[in-house]
Amino acid sequence: MSFAPFLAASPTIQIHAIAATLALVLGPFAIYRDRRDALHKWIGYIWVIAMLCTALSSFGIRAYAVIGPFSPIHILSCLAIWSIWVGMRYIYRGNIRAHRKTFQSLYWNGVLVAALFNFLPGRIVNRLFFNDAREIGWVVIGAGGAFLVGRILLSRQLFARLT
Repeated sequence: MSFAPFLAASPTIQIHAIAATLALVLGPFAIYRDRRDALHKWIGYIWVIAMLCTALSSFGIRAYAVIGPFSPIHILSCLAIWSIWVGMRYIYRGNIRAHRKTFQSLYWNGVLVAALFNFLPGRIVNRLFFNDAREIGWVVIGAGGAFLVGRILLSRQLFARLT
């Protein structure tokens, strides 16, 4: 593992990576904490700010542009910003269940899917972890994709049993 690719990256990419890592790490503490107290609120607000920084800074990253300055990953950024808006609106209106569902969905379907994209060969995260064996990124993407598909199938089975 070498931090050279990260240190050589532009400040926009560095800010994006730091905010994304913070969101990835804090997410489970914010969305699965049993007690909804001041600590939950503080972690949650930090997570929301990290998510906004991640989504907004992504628009400054144009290395994989497909349509003008935008890439398919920017669709996830727009969805993240929208989900944050919706999730915060729910909590301010007192709809705790919808708030929880929105942010759990954002974490699992947004943060983790976007994280998997970073393991594509040639991306900075891939070079950071697999400097000389970049093809291993495909293994990570496959394993992460299988995990997410399994999670979706399991949640659908559980939902079907409850209804």
